[in-house]
Order: sequence, then C-alpha cells, then structure tokens
Amino acid sequence: MRFGSMSLALLCAATALPAWAQDRTEDNAVTEAEDAFGFSTGRETIGIYNANNARGFSPSNAGNVRIEGLYFDPTFGLPSTINTSTAIKVGLSAQGYPFAAPSGIVDQALRRPDSKPGASILLNGDSYGSYGIEIDGSLPINKQISLGYGLTGNRVSFPDGTNNFNHGQALILRWRPAAGVEIVPFWTMYNDYNDEAGPFYVPAGNFLPPQPPLHQFNGPQWADFRYTGTNKGVLASYAPAKNWLVRLGAFQSIYDMKAGWTNLLLGVEPDGTATSRLIVADPRNIKNSLSGEFRVTHSIVDGPRLHVIHLSVRERSAKREYGGSDEVDLGPTRIGETEDSPKPAFVFGPLSRNRVDQTTIGVAYDGRWRNVGEVSFGVSRANYRKVTELPGVAPIVSRSNPWLYNGTAAVNVSKAITIYAGYARGLEESGVAPPNAANRNQPLDAVLTEQKDAGVRWNVAGNVTVIAGVFDLKKPYFGFDAAANYTQIGTTRSRGAEFSVSGNVTGRLNVVAGGYFLDARVVRDATALGNIGPRPVGLAGHSLNMNLNWRTPIIEGLSLDAAMTQRASIPSTTDNLVSIPSRVSVAMGGRYRFKLATKNATLRIQVANLFDAKGFNSAGPGVYGANNGRFITGYLAIDI
Repeated sequence: MRFGSMSLALLCAATALPAWAQDRTEDNAVTEAEDAFGFSTGRETIGIYNANNARGFSPSNAGNVRIEGLYFDPTFGLPSTINTSTAIKVGLSAQGYPFAAPSGIVDQALRRPDSKPGASILLNGDSYGSYGIEIDGSLPINKQISLGYGLTGNRVSFPDGTNNFNHGQALILRWRPAAGVEIVPFWTMYNDYNDEAGPFYVPAGNFLPPQPPLHQFNGPQWADFRYTGTNKGVLASYAPAKNWLVRLGAFQSIYDMKAGWTNLLLGVEPDGTATSRLIVADPRNIKNSLSGEFRVTHSIVDGPRLHVIHLSVRERSAKREYGGSDEVDLGPTRIGETEDSPKPAFVFGPLSRNRVDQTTIGVAYDGRWRNVGEVSFGVSRANYRKVTELPGVAPIVSRSNPWLYNGTAAVNVSKAITIYAGYARGLEESGVAPPNAANRNQPLDAVLTEQKDAGVRWNVAGNVTVIAGVFDLKKPYFGFDAAANYTQIGTTRSRGAEFSVSGNVTGRLNVVAGGYFLDARVVRDATALGNIGPRPVGLAGHSLNMNLNWRTPIIEGLSLDAAMTQRASIPSTTDNLVSIPSRVSVAMGGRYRFKLATKNATLRIQVANLFDAKGFNSAGPGVYGANNGRFITGYLAIDI
C-alpha cells in the first residue's frame, strides 16, 4: 500500500468510515466479523465479548462507547434501524485507536442512507410467541442529500412468561454540501409498553433457587414498565486539505423511565417457597446525557512512513435521577404461584440526583512504517466534576483532574506475523448499584483503571487470521457493606489470555472462533466488612465460542450455520460460597437466499439452546434470573 494514495478518512482513528447502508438480506455476523472478540449486525451477535463484558469488565458501564470512533455516552442504545454494526475492540484490534480505553472499546457504525432509493422489510418471530416488523430504507432528495428512515413494531414474549409491545422510529440524513464535507444528523426514538417486571430470586441460604417454570408469569400483572429511549446527534467531517481532517460528533441520549418496577422473591428455599414477594416501585426518573468529541487529524507521509497526529476535545454532561421508591411486601409465596393482589397506592419520596461534567483534552500519535510496524501513544488531561444531591443533604461535590495515557507498539516479524504490546490508564465509570441494594440504581463512583496487554497476530493463509494475547487489568471491586449499600470493598485484578481465529477456511466455509481464560482475584480493602471471597462475582474463569457458516453446494443460496459456547462456573455471591454451574449452549440454523417476485429475499431460521440447557444468570451478588430454554427464532428479510 502506498501511503501517499491513502485518503485521510482511512487514517482517522483506524476506523475507516463505513460503507453505505447494505441490504438487510445480506446481514450475516459470521461472514462480516473481522475477529472473534465481539461483533453484531442486524439481529445477529457473535464473539467472546460484548458491550457489557470485555476481559471481565463492562466497556459500556466504563464509558467506552464510540460512534465511528468518536466519544458517545449513551443512556439508551442505538437501534438496528440506524446502527449497522457494533464491534468490540481489544488488544491488536484496537491498535491505532486514539485514546485507547482499559476496558475495551464499543465502536458503532451508522446505517448511512444510500444515494439511490431502496428499502428492506424484515418480518420476525420466535417460538415464545414474539412477532414483529422492521422497515428501513433510503430516499435520495438530490445529489447532495439522502434521507434514511427506519420503523419497527414488535410484540416480544420472554421465557419467564412476561411480554411487552414496543415500537421505534429513526431518521438519518446524509448531506454533502461541498467537496470534502459531510454532515450526518440522526434521530431515534424507542417506546416500550406493558412490560411486566419478571421475577428475580434471592435464596435463603448458600444454594441456587429451584428452576422456575418457563413461559409462565405469575404476576403481579399491574407491575408494568413504561419507558422511552431517545438518541439524536450529528456526525460531521471536513477535509480542508489533502492531509487534514476535522471531525465532530455531538450527541444527546435520553432514557425516560416513566414507571419502573422490581419483582423480588426473597428467602427462596430449595422447595420453591419464599418468605416474601417484594415489589419495589420507582417514580418517573430521567437519564439525560450530552456528549461528543471534536477532533483534528493531520497526516504526514515520509516515504514508507506515515505519521498521524490527533488533537481531541471530549465533553460529557450527564444528569441522572434515582431513588424515591416505595415498596410493598405481598407476603409468603412459592415459585410458580399466581399473584393477583390488587395494586396498592404507592407513595413516592423525593428523587436523588447525580450530575457529571467532564472535559478531556488530549493529543495522540499514530506512526506506521510499511513492512516494519506501528507505534501509537496518547496523553489526555481530564477535568471531572460530580455533584450528588440527596434529599435533605447539602450537595456533595467531588472533583478529579487525572492525567490519562496509553501506548501501543506492533512489530512485523514477517509478512505474516505481527507482535504487539500496549498499556492504557483511564478514568472510567462503574455502573449502578443492583436491584437488591439499599442504594439501588445509584450511580457508582468513577475510578482510575489500568491495563497491560501483549500478543501476536498470524495471517495463516488467505484471509484466515489467528490472534492470541495476554492481558492484565486492575479495577476497584464493589460489593455490599454492613448497611446493604453497594460500594467499593476491594480491588479486582484480572489476568488472562484470549484468542481469535477468523476467516474463510475454504471457499464455502467461514469460521469465527475464540475464547478467553481469566484469572480474576479480589484484594479486599482493610475497612471492608464481611466474608469476601477471592473471586469476583459474575466472572467466569473461561469461555469458548465457535461459529461456523457453510454455503452448501447442493442448493444455490442455502447456507447452514452452527454456534457453540462453553463457559466455566461463575461465582454468584460475594463470599464465593455459591456458583452458577458451567454451561454449554449449541445453536443450529440456516438461511436461504432467493428471489421473491424479482426481489432479493432471505429466510433465516435458528434453533437456539438446542439441548435445552437451562439455569440462571447473575443479576448481582446473591440475585438470580432464569436463562432461556430451547427456542426457535427466525425472520424473512426482503429488499425492495
């Protein structure tokens, strides 16, 4: 590759601007994924990590979400009608990203409207009784402006017997008023109705609750969630000269919880009896975040070497409301027993409020030497201010002005083999307290985190790539204090190894396989009370994942696929006396691409959890929700 012929858009943040919206009949995560670390497109998600779990931590909670490389602080996620794909970037896959984050990066690409008219219709359903429709398309207005739109309507049934109705709308505009200028504003809204609060189980002792019946919700029927999620923003880019690029991303994300509920079965015994069913009602609360990034990028071509310099300003102003809840104890019950008590009159208290204002100014460098390697580093200064307003208490103000930095290096040992190493120090959020905490839903403190990693990439043959690496992360560890508040009680150190194999093994067989092995340990604070085990809650010691897609030679347009996941046991209580057992899950499916009245169409069918491996997931220390059993899902996509 000649650096002099490269467009600057391909140099910015190692995230080339995405192609225009593709037809929905072509959605296939296995054939589109570049590695096994985490990728989603349309209704499909694969990989060993996701937006809520990368190397044992949550990139989303940490504040490491991006839209095409630019900083975004979501309170509600982007829908598939406007988000064409999401990739998890860790290790070598994050090489060249300016201002790399310790907990990994969640990078989202927008579904830009095309310069020619077209649309896709997707009809979906599953064996639980869900059904829905998605419509998205492009409408060119003139040579400079194209409009994209999306509409969804769904009735969703969940394995615990709850269901909801939701609908969403999305608009996105692509405007190119002059050469080198592109402006992309967008807006999305999602509405959720009649969404019953499914039960969480809190056992009376050191054991797991008995398995609840699937597809059976026993109430109360009046505890229905109602919320809206809105995202709007603009991406803009301007190339004033050949080696200069100016980019701006400005976003607003709002989560409006109009009615919130928590359904807890407390003191659950092995026979399924529970001492009480506690229903917690939350008053209306709103999370509103303004965020964005302004970045100037300059590249310098020096023979076989390329130098890219980024200057960046990132901003965030986030307001969150919580608390004021009321609760009712509906008395002793049993798992599977119908609850039809009338709705009581809840009396809500005053809300608590939390506001975070943060400005981060930084400079980053990315150097590439053809056939030799790459080196990158970044330095930022964060100005962080958090104000917490509790009822009857003077505002609590905390400030922090840390220096944040990162560096990576990659060396081409040969044409096929690259070795790399990196270090990152970041200021990251820690999520919110779980539903059974005395301070439930309270935003936790931002913390300084650090990560070291190293590894190797091997281009085996063709486009088959193997990546293997090791990592070492440190973050504060949260748990319950003597007053049942969820607070910092120690430090977690996660050391581990990960691998990825991806590409076309043959002309017809695609594989995306990977796994991680994690040695996570807790070091308790000297002031922490209670029995704290050596392993953090919610983290499996290992997880292995394989996805295959085979285009059959028998029937043109027919492909078969399989997905297999195996994970280790998961500590589920702070004292480590209870663990969720290891689990194996297998999915089998296929897709058939054909012509429907001259239009491209794809029929997709999959049997998930083929061997009906049930069990539980952890919703916080000592709190459990039920997993899916076996179910069938499918959709019909038509491009028109």
